[in-house]
Amino acid sequence: MGLLLLALFTVAFSMVANRLSSTVLTAPMLFIGFGFLLSETGLMSSEGAESTLHLVAEIALIVLLFLDAAQIDLATLRKRHVWPVRMLVIGLPLSLLFGTIALAPLLPGWPIFAVVLVAAILAPTDAALGQAVVTNPAVPERPRRALTVESGLNDGLALPAVLLFASLAAESMDRSNAGWLAFGAKQLLLGPLAGVIAGYVGGTILIWAKRKQSTSDTFEGVGAIALAGASYLAATLIDGNGFIAAFVAGLSFGHVVKGRCKFVYEFTESEGQLLTWGAFFLLGLALVPEALDHLDLRSLAIIGLSLLVVRPLAIWISLIGTDASPMTRLFFGWFGPRGLATALFALLVVPKIDHALAEPILMLAINAVWISALVHGISAAPGARWYAARVSEMGDCAEIEPVEASAKPLRTHETFQSSQTGDKR
Repeated sequence: MGLLLLALFTVAFSMVANRLSSTVLTAPMLFIGFGFLLSETGLMSSEGAESTLHLVAEIALIVLLFLDAAQIDLATLRKRHVWPVRMLVIGLPLSLLFGTIALAPLLPGWPIFAVVLVAAILAPTDAALGQAVVTNPAVPERPRRALTVESGLNDGLALPAVLLFASLAAESMDRSNAGWLAFGAKQLLLGPLAGVIAGYVGGTILIWAKRKQSTSDTFEGVGAIALAGASYLAATLIDGNGFIAAFVAGLSFGHVVKGRCKFVYEFTESEGQLLTWGAFFLLGLALVPEALDHLDLRSLAIIGLSLLVVRPLAIWISLIGTDASPMTRLFFGWFGPRGLATALFALLVVPKIDHALAEPILMLAINAVWISALVHGISAAPGARWYAARVSEMGDCAEIEPVEASAKPLRTHETFQSSQTGDKR
């Protein structure tokens, strides 16, 4: 019964998704809410849903890390995308630093590595929770592109920090094990090594196959997904981190194929949507009811500091010295919703750390996701309209006439979608 209701709900949502994109109702909000509703009404049992969520979450993370990374043009990003580069290179580390400082008093007795881990889990952002911003043509191209690029890359960049501090937190609870440094080094060195080799070899083979006309677009897609899985598995065989390997493999693969694998851009807007919607649904079904039982004033204070203080302050400082106006800095600081990456990272580290820390961290992350889905979803459409109106009033500002206006946009899954619908971001 529950699966039938989910299938019907997905069909219904798909039929009105375009209209809903300009309202306060977002896909993550609705799928989380629908999962929670089925759980609370007993129409679908949550038994086994958490283990299914782990599987879906890991598959989604491996595939989407690979495909997001494969779309990155590092040379273009470095030369022509000042705002997102600043937010990633300066803003993300500052979010970890400020988050640790802000959260430490609220988590007394926790190992410092565990506090940094919480800050790292709460740092990545998800543009899917603010689609009304990044798809609104009234908002100038440059701010939309900056938010799209940042949200597409910061989960992959935050992942090494999450995994490193998870291992350090685990080892700090086990005083008998002094090998945490060697473990962390192997994870962060062997994973990227496996990823570079897998991505380069896979990309080279794809280019050769295309030249020989021995493959087609359909089979290229199958090969790309298999390559993402192969990079993950190869890293785990040599004690490297498979998720970092998948991201690095995507970077290497994208550099070799240079946009000649159309599947990389199409998947995240079709099958990738089903993966993310399914993960949000399972989140609402399996974990949100339990997370609500753990929601207290301390959790609300931690989440509030992360959303209202830590990210806005980090983004503001990271853009000092650029042509971003104060209004744009505030806008960027607020529209950094916590989404699938936060939930997936928490699920990923739970089995690796002591139960005394694992459950509070997981519950905190799940509460952060649904609260962010709610507040950012509600504020996305009106906030985008307000910002667009204010920018329009300012006239010839950097947001409207960017220095890099003639630059070729960085291809991400959002920019690919807009090219299909006529919105040339």
